[in-house]
Amino acid sequence: MLFIKLVLAHFLGDFVLQSSKWITHKEKYKFKSKYLYIHALIHAILLLLMFDFKKEYYLTIAFISSTHFLIDGIKLLKPIKNERILFFLDQLAHIGILFWVANSWSLSFDIQSYITEKNLLFLLAIVLLTAVTSIVLKVVFSCWKKEIEEISKKDSSLENAGKYIGMLERLLVFSFIVLNKWEAIGFLLAAKSVFRFGDLTHAKDRQLTEYILIGTLLSFGSAILIGLAYLVLLPFFSLLYLYSPLKKTFFNH
Repeated sequence: MLFIKLVLAHFLGDFVLQSSKWITHKEKYKFKSKYLYIHALIHAILLLLMFDFKKEYYLTIAFISSTHFLIDGIKLLKPIKNERILFFLDQLAHIGILFWVANSWSLSFDIQSYITEKNLLFLLAIVLLTAVTSIVLKVVFSCWKKEIEEISKKDSSLENAGKYIGMLERLLVFSFIVLNKWEAIGFLLAAKSVFRFGDLTHAKDRQLTEYILIGTLLSFGSAILIGLAYLVLLPFFSLLYLYSPLKKTFFNH
């Protein structure tokens, strides 16, 4: 589906191919930040790949990249003080533009020649499970920023270890759902609880306990939702792939 391809390119550009250093620099220098322009260029390159570098789509690529640049620029001006609301409004605006383009513009792709719709759906799920969910959880926890900083000072752990552990556990949960091994999810949750029990007993810190509990539930919950959504959508994409007239209607318009 065209919309999924555009969203995949967006998530790769916004969550995977953008570092924290870039975000900090953009927030400080706003429209003067070189990374704001590099970020828009990366989105344009990703769209070029999706459109197979065809000249007839250059206007579409320019439109999406330009609107992405403008939306990001407006976000940097912070018209709303609440960071979480601003983050979700920013993403909603980007997705809204892509949805409008996918449904209003007459576009076609040749990308199916080397990547199938099912593979795109799988790749989208992986991006959501890793980079996207990590940043969304970070935004959700931003309301407890001071408390988390205090917990981090007490807890001497490897840099970004929690981030990568969360990604791995979500990938495992997703794999177990796809393989229909729900009991393995319970085992994984129990194993994590056992490993964390020692830390909680030693720390005797209620805030740390609540932080770990909320983080675990959100991480596992998001992975389960993404896994179930993948299983629901997969038969639909399989039918589109098998039934070529329907496939042509959905993927070339």
